[in-house]
Amino acid sequence: MIERVSNNNLDEVLPLIEQYQAFYKAVPISASDNKQFFAQFGEDSTLGCQFLYRSQKTAVGFATVYFTFNSTIAAKVAILNDLYVLPGCRGQQIGKRLIEHCRSFALKKGAARLQWVTAPDNTAAQKVYDSLNVKKSEWLFYTY
Repeated sequence: MIERVSNNNLDEVLPLIEQYQAFYKAVPISASDNKQFFAQFGEDSTLGCQFLYRSQKTAVGFATVYFTFNSTIAAKVAILNDLYVLPGCRGQQIGKRLIEHCRSFALKKGAARLQWVTAPDNTAAQKVYDSLNVKKSEWLFYTY
């Protein structure tokens, strides 16, 4: 079951966010910073939204969508910035369901498309992405 993250269930998704950050070797990981940051993507936020996947009443995955703009297509776009499923729950189509839910949400909010990046060595995630009807980019991603 997919639900929006709000103040009512944010504390359930925070441990998953920390595991996601650890997976990508983010340091330092701060529970208080995470809580403050992710609280801004509640139900009425124009910045984006976060979704929680629940299995048997337990939070097992999440996805975060942010909105921005793309000049080459002169349109609003949605960025699937975070997608994480607990290792023991992978292979159950949870990631795929979260992506499809985020895509539907983005389109309803007027985004022309949903886009995302992943680490080149994250082959497990790439298998999920490649199973979708998506276009893989040739662009390079830089940070400064």
